[in-house]
Amino acid sequence: MNHRRPLTIFFSAGEPSGDFHGANLIREFQKLDPSIKTVGYGGPEMAEAGCELHEDLTRFAVMWLARALMNVHHFWALMKRADRYFRDQRPDAVVLIDYPGFNWWIAKCAKRRGIPVFYYTPPQIWAWARWRVKKMRRFVDHVLCSLPFEQAWLEQRGCRATYVGHPFFDEVERVELDEPFLAEQRRRSEEEGPLVTILPGSRTQEVEHNLNWFLKTAQKIHATVPRVRFAIGSFRPNQAQFARELVEQSGLPIEVYENKTPELMRAAHCCLACSGSVSLELLYHRKPTAVLYWVPRYAYVVQGWFRKVKYITLVNLLATGGLDNSDMKPFDPNQPDADQIPFPEYLTWEDKSNELAAHLIEWLTDPNRYALRVDRLDQLCREVALPGASQRAARYILGELAE
Repeated sequence: MNHRRPLTIFFSAGEPSGDFHGANLIREFQKLDPSIKTVGYGGPEMAEAGCELHEDLTRFAVMWLARALMNVHHFWALMKRADRYFRDQRPDAVVLIDYPGFNWWIAKCAKRRGIPVFYYTPPQIWAWARWRVKKMRRFVDHVLCSLPFEQAWLEQRGCRATYVGHPFFDEVERVELDEPFLAEQRRRSEEEGPLVTILPGSRTQEVEHNLNWFLKTAQKIHATVPRVRFAIGSFRPNQAQFARELVEQSGLPIEVYENKTPELMRAAHCCLACSGSVSLELLYHRKPTAVLYWVPRYAYVVQGWFRKVKYITLVNLLATGGLDNSDMKPFDPNQPDADQIPFPEYLTWEDKSNELAAHLIEWLTDPNRYALRVDRLDQLCREVALPGASQRAARYILGELAE
């Protein structure tokens, strides 16, 4: 491409998953045009990929209004800093990755400065906040959709959207597993018993809300299936320390690991997980999983006003077509089509440890039921787990900028 100067692309990604997706997109940009400069807000993965970070935004990954308000002064300062950069340096494009709230501010600043805005892996406004489509239409020039049903939904509401695929499948393809660790886990599974992997989330608040219930579930599983092992995959050191303290109190033989999540998924017989994009990785590994998303009772009431889909787990949305809101009742293991839902899920403020344990006990003790679940995941994975989203997104963005 012929440009008077190298392209500069400003990124804004605030979640750990967004940091991974941004890093992979940056690598694809560099393959297509090594002169491209990437700057902005992200995390350590983006920095390693070559992004000139103005701030590690993943430090402020927060949930719920109260937590966001506690950090609003940080977000305001970062927004003003970005706006000054847009005014003085005029990057060629702004790429936003999920993280609604703050990224709407960034989009508004860029739009006001006449800089094209691309939203990569957009927030799931069709599920929680459909009124925000007005912001998407007003402040975002191009939406690069990660889920197949998003494109039509956004286009029907006046947004320019294109489906590129989910970048999570690029990340799982790229990861090199620790083979000696995996071999050791397989040996132990044969000698000591199958492994149940517990994934309590990447945000500290998620870990604090869900891990206690996962440990209670593990106690019930262990009481019925004594020959079973448990391991917790932690994202950050402070989360691992919190997990070790809870495990010590529980008295259960549970091991805690940092930065071994892909290996623990691969080695697991089945899993317990907090709802999030991790469900896509579990699908990729074909691991039967029971999903929990525990919130305080007030938060459960609030989400009921905003939620516009039956399922909160991405894999379940992909399996069911996503946007049919004729039945908004939460998942019930006794509902007629329960066996067709890939991952039993529980969005709740109550104790669902009995229900969670029942699913895993079935998978641990009934080989036929386990095989049927794995076959269902394999079929869905072959349909939707297609790598290449990062490459398609990079080509699309550079194509639009060339025009």
